[in-house]
Amino acid sequence: MRLSWTAFTELLRCTLLGHLRNRLALVLAVAFIPVWIAVARLCTSDVVVRVWLDAVSAPVSARASQVGQVASALGAITMVAGFITFTETCLLYTFYTTILLWISLPVRHTGPLALALAGAGLAYGGIGLLLGSLVRGELEGFFLIIMLSLVDTGLQNPVFNTLMDVTGVAALPLYGVNQLALSSALTPHVPWSHGLLSLTWSATTAALALLVLHTHRPSRSPWSLRSRFRPS
Repeated sequence: MRLSWTAFTELLRCTLLGHLRNRLALVLAVAFIPVWIAVARLCTSDVVVRVWLDAVSAPVSARASQVGQVASALGAITMVAGFITFTETCLLYTFYTTILLWISLPVRHTGPLALALAGAGLAYGGIGLLLGSLVRGELEGFFLIIMLSLVDTGLQNPVFNTLMDVTGVAALPLYGVNQLALSSALTPHVPWSHGLLSLTWSATTAALALLVLHTHRPSRSPWSLRSRFRPS
């Protein structure tokens, strides 16, 4: 057990050092979130829209730009967490994104909003682990994370749902945290139970990733070693 923990800590240390040395990637990751939120604010009109939130079981009136900024923040943090799957990194980007939204929006409940962003990061962090254990190359994982995140955030956007009748969005990873984030930012209600859905996604995908890694791990059985090195 001590040997396994030592190997894990060494792997974690080397991976974090590798991320720190890639300064361009860090700069892009830090700049990506505020730029994405700013684009949503500038490119979306301030027209007041009436959207339905399942979490509060009531329609909510808010500016389209405000709804778009919350949805864009969720999308941005999912992409970052999908590639950098560590608890410390997820919490750092959660605080960073919460501060940006707090500056840009009249956020009503900052704490629940931060929990929603952290849940989005954890959900896609688990998905990133699973994809990392299934696909061979980084390029394949890169495109899969981007495609899934874009589809998920696009279908979860309530402005989009008011224009089209989209079904099945509750089965997607961002459904719970999207409901929690929008309710916390735009309404006086805090639907805590919806935030638990992201933890379910995170735990399930992480468990599947460990299962895949375990099944592909070389066997340490003495019988398998004997059969492997038995002369033909």
